[in-house]
Amino acid sequence: MNTIAGRKEEQKLMKMLLEGDRPEFLAIYGRRRVGKTFLVRNVYPKEIVFQMTGTANSTTQRELTNFFTSLKLADPGTEYDKCPENWFAAFRLLQSYLEKRKDRKKVIFFDELPWIDTPRSDFISGLEHFWNAWASARPDVVLVVCGSAASWMINNLINNKGGLYNRVTRRIRLMPFTLFETEEYFRMKKIILDRYQIVQLYMVMGGIPFYLNEIMPGKSAAQEIDRLCYTETGLLRSEYKNLYHSLFNRAQKHIAIIEALARKSKGLTREELIKSSRLPNGGNTTKAINELEESGFLSKIYPFARKKKNILYRLIDPYSLFYLKFMQDERATGSGSWLSRIDHPSWRAWSGYAYENICFTHIFQIKKALGISGVYTEISSWKNAEHGVQVDLIIDRRDQVISLCEIKFSKDPYAISKSYRSELEKKRSAFRTQTKTRKTVFLTMITTFGLEENKHSLGFVQNTIDLNDLFKPA
Repeated sequence: MNTIAGRKEEQKLMKMLLEGDRPEFLAIYGRRRVGKTFLVRNVYPKEIVFQMTGTANSTTQRELTNFFTSLKLADPGTEYDKCPENWFAAFRLLQSYLEKRKDRKKVIFFDELPWIDTPRSDFISGLEHFWNAWASARPDVVLVVCGSAASWMINNLINNKGGLYNRVTRRIRLMPFTLFETEEYFRMKKIILDRYQIVQLYMVMGGIPFYLNEIMPGKSAAQEIDRLCYTETGLLRSEYKNLYHSLFNRAQKHIAIIEALARKSKGLTREELIKSSRLPNGGNTTKAINELEESGFLSKIYPFARKKKNILYRLIDPYSLFYLKFMQDERATGSGSWLSRIDHPSWRAWSGYAYENICFTHIFQIKKALGISGVYTEISSWKNAEHGVQVDLIIDRRDQVISLCEIKFSKDPYAISKSYRSELEKKRSAFRTQTKTRKTVFLTMITTFGLEENKHSLGFVQNTIDLNDLFKPA
């Protein structure tokens, strides 16, 4: 029985590397707590012959000692004289050990690689020499490296301009669980929750397996949010303080960007983001924005017609949004803290935005529900200040249709009122007029429990999508 929820394509690729007849260099990156280490150890439980995990804020000497300890654990039958003085000597020891092993495939696993590469350590140079001079000629070697600092993994390894240029043979960007994978994960853990309850948990912690693993059976979503976010020992109570500092050097810039975006739910242009975060308009700020995007904390939403200067940056990390909205400055703690907020106006505003974020990260499922999985599309937003209207999600389709998506989170089927229909008609009319599109414009409602049919919805809404559609597999 498979013990890993989801990750079907990733598992398939990783197992394929064991069947090949060439050396493989696999780089896996993804944000903190997303399950990289768990995946590697569970796909390769018997094939890993050496593994080392870097430690945060370390020194070269500590990491060499870490390496030496890991090597002695892997090869207890050999007496090693002393800890290597540099990474070139360390990799020579590793090479000697591996040459003694007769395994058909040897998996060498370096976890949290960015932490191992301490300043002026020459670790990357040593790794480069190990791969180029020895491992790349060994068809029995699978070198696996992981890192939570996605930007480091991309800039220093995957896009390396030196001796590791083009040496990574495979790469996996490990994303948070989808709703489908989250439901599968809970099912494997014998946790019985309906989809509305799962969505509520997802809006707080996203599809991060490490967070989801804390959910206890027999409790409601609200009870678990209370426990994890508001009690003294709750996992998520202090996670925010560690999250960004564990991923980025000088993380204050990244935190300033995240907190600026949290204040503007619909997103900010680059100019607005610079102003709101009070950061300088320079290369370091651009780098921080790019790093947050690569790590999956924010996304770029292109305006309709792809006008680059008006690109919106939007915070899509559920936990960061929830923390900054309800936990950062709140004095209320303990059981019941979250239950007391449900149906409060601030809860309704947050839940609408959080559900929108789920839709943005489940575009494939939305396209599938519309029957256009194989159709080329462009995702965008549109805003017209003159008419005071905005559409947060537009699907521009190659089949000559544009889907204007309205997203509503509610605990019952959503009823379109007379005034809301008038607002929607104004949006659609303004969009057609201002964009001068010749395509057919369909109105698509994305809700939790569908639409309540009435005279304002019948014949007006072309497509309806509910949360069950978002739970479909990718």
